Amino acid sequence: MNLLFLMTDQHRVDTLGCYGNPHVATPSLDRLAATGTRFDRFYTPTAICTPARASLLTGQAPFRHRLLANYERNVGYLEDLREDAFTFPGALKERGYQLGLIGKWHGGTSRNAASYGFDGPDLPGWHNPVDHPDYLAYLEERGLPPYRISDLIRGTTPNGNQGNLLAARLHQPVEATFEHYLATRAIEHLDRYAADGRPFFLATHFFGPHLPYLLPDEYFDMYDPSLVELPPSIAETFEGKPPVQRNYSEHWTFDTIPIDVTRKLIAVYWGYVTLIDQQIGRILDRLDELGLTDQTSVFFTADHGEFTGAHRLHDKGPAMYEDIYRIPGIVRIPGEQPQVRNEFVTLTDCTATILDLAGCDTKPAVDSRSLVPLVRGEHPEWPAELLAEFHGHHFPYPQRMIRDDRYKLIVNPESVNELYDLHADPHELSNRYTHPELAPVRRRLMRRLYDLLRERGDNFYHWMTPMYDIGALDYDPTLSSFEKESTEK
Repeated sequence: MNLLFLMTDQHRVDTLGCYGNPHVATPSLDRLAATGTRFDRFYTPTAICTPARASLLTGQAPFRHRLLANYERNVGYLEDLREDAFTFPGALKERGYQLGLIGKWHGGTSRNAASYGFDGPDLPGWHNPVDHPDYLAYLEERGLPPYRISDLIRGTTPNGNQGNLLAARLHQPVEATFEHYLATRAIEHLDRYAADGRPFFLATHFFGPHLPYLLPDEYFDMYDPSLVELPPSIAETFEGKPPVQRNYSEHWTFDTIPIDVTRKLIAVYWGYVTLIDQQIGRILDRLDELGLTDQTSVFFTADHGEFTGAHRLHDKGPAMYEDIYRIPGIVRIPGEQPQVRNEFVTLTDCTATILDLAGCDTKPAVDSRSLVPLVRGEHPEWPAELLAEFHGHHFPYPQRMIRDDRYKLIVNPESVNELYDLHADPHELSNRYTHPELAPVRRRLMRRLYDLLRERGDNFYHWMTPMYDIGALDYDPTLSSFEKESTEK
């Protein structure tokens, strides 16, 4: 079984037609979803690039693999996986697989994709490396113009400086974009792997639609900003929420940008999604032309989402909202019927799925569950809750989250905790953690989170004592767990 893994960076799930967007053209991914399994509740284990990608590589939660921060803004954590860490490409290589990775690596400083056995140009970093020798050679060979931008969009920080670049107009034709370059290199690898005849795993990791959104005119102006419905959470007041969220809003300069510019930013983001969809279409078309479609399982997902103005924020960060934790997830296995699944699944589950499809042992991917039974239409026993974690971006900021079908609890040890009723408040505007009527829900989720973290070996559970939140739990230090209620029955 061949494996084609398509991945984007900082991709909102609500920008895809197959997830309900009526405006954004994503025909390639819509076609993939229509012929595969679309997971409606697919989540990242952590909304930050390097730790999420390390979880995919290892099948381990971030607290376990310990690669907890992007190295550009590292705050003292490890910068590479341990030498003895299990990774799925090692297992695939033992099975005779050809291994390729085209695009964003962002998995450490001293060890690159080649260190794990992948072929392809070494493309480190968080955004399109437009000065990379292989990309420059690509442009020169085809007589294409170099990278140049204008019409920069950015706000103003509280100290009066220019904020981070959010978008700009790119003065290159589509064929010269980094996205087109990546798809071209992926197609070249497909051709080579097909000629070889051995099974292959080929990943194509696009750097977009991560900000800044740098697009040619055709995509920069593709969507009329008047089509954009601003996210309801733009009404965010941050009342009763951790102060870091308001600080992050100021850091990302949301209130210094006119609302019509915010609409334009979202429209440009949509254009970026369409550009990438078209490049994915080129790769999938080549798979068809080579006669490999019936022998190749295809994945599409992202490392995490993006705010694009939701909660008056941009980028991602220490706020565990659905905007950045829920991501697209599509898996197509040859011969299996199209469907939509509602189970809570995560990016980390892709690891065991890859191993399963390749005939490898899935047990070393200790925090991962194979999605193959779900794709086959089966109904195995499956967890009713989702766990996620965060460790910091720019600065340490530990968080843990548990959500079930209706409620989401977020524990912030150095700030206020959060509880959202996702049925009554789907945009997570009202923190109901202290509301008396939800006290039983709060206790239930807090106890469940505590027990799950301890079972996994995540020492964050030590934070979860009533020393900082009296009454959150019925705590008895003589018991092995926060389960006093069960002993009183």
